[in-house]
Amino acid sequence: MEVELSSLAARARTHAALGDPARLAIVDALTLGDASPGEIANRLDMPTNLVAHHVKVLTQADLVVKVRSEGDRRRTYLQLRPEALAALATPRLTGVGRVVFVCTHNSARSQLAAALWRHRTRGAAASAGTQPAARVHPRAVAVAHRHHLDLDPTGTAHVADVVRSDDLVIAVCDNAHEGLTDQLRPRLHWSVPDPVRMDTDEAFESAYADLADRVARLAPAVLPGDPR
Repeated sequence: MEVELSSLAARARTHAALGDPARLAIVDALTLGDASPGEIANRLDMPTNLVAHHVKVLTQADLVVKVRSEGDRRRTYLQLRPEALAALATPRLTGVGRVVFVCTHNSARSQLAAALWRHRTRGAAASAGTQPAARVHPRAVAVAHRHHLDLDPTGTAHVADVVRSDDLVIAVCDNAHEGLTDQLRPRLHWSVPDPVRMDTDEAFESAYADLADRVARLAPAVLPGDPR
């Protein structure tokens, strides 16, 4: 009975936190991608002090967590906890054709994300980098093979040569998200830790798992008829 009461209390906190329209709007904004408090304030046209208050409530309710940027090390990004998503409806994105995943070197996260998207949805996907490397990182190739993903080890490209105006651009790298110009501004941002920093199989597997979870969340929003 203690477990049941604990579960009820947690659910009650969640419902109480979501009972405010502004907090619900913040959760909606974070469902498909991460954002800094300032980005949330701009997107929702909300004063920053009010955003801070609502974020504190959402954090105390275990709906949102804060992560430090791997880019400038000063920014904080807000992430919706995956466990909280089960009770939340996924927003729909309309008019999406191709999905393009962008990171700095186009050597790991963006490559894995595009391969996952193609495998999961059979839809059109591409990847690119703001400073593309000469080849895909060997550990990214290895983790792709372990999970039966099709990944070209030499297929890196610059973002300017790949992105089209009608693409859904997703930055899977803090540096790429913060550095892209307004013309190439990502529509979504996934703050996925860079596995190359650790350069271990475990780090690449962790990045793969994070991306796979995010792709699974995004797919129904882009392809509502997808039963998977």
